[in-house]
Amino acid sequence: MFTIGKASEQSGVNIETIRYYEREGIVPKPGRSAGGRRLYSSAEIAKLRFVRRCRDLGFPISIIQAFLSLTAQKGRSCSEVKTMAENHLGEINTKIENLTRLREALLCLSKNCDDGTATCPMLDALMKDGFGDGLRE
Repeated sequence: MFTIGKASEQSGVNIETIRYYEREGIVPKPGRSAGGRRLYSSAEIAKLRFVRRCRDLGFPISIIQAFLSLTAQKGRSCSEVKTMAENHLGEINTKIENLTRLREALLCLSKNCDDGTATCPMLDALMKDGFGDGLRE
């Protein structure tokens, strides 16, 4: 059994984040020592590591909870996991497209700021009605 500090170290999850996951029911609350300290098993640390890996991939907590429930099922469905992952990938692709548009707009605006005049073309463009309408969905 491991203390929360060791669990944090071994899982790569911050101590406060572990407590948050427990409060929100993402991972079960661990047993306690006679002195009231949290004690984590290797399996509980592995679950924390699983959650961290999912978060590193940008999965929302709701999907991670679904993944965790599927890991507990004997006849779990890989197609269900694949569908959730593909949906998440679609969201990522949309964000990339939006960020690319933002990057292009900022590059264009910032190119106009190189002349050193007292009037800033970027601020003038941002003040114009209609600017940025193509940047929103």
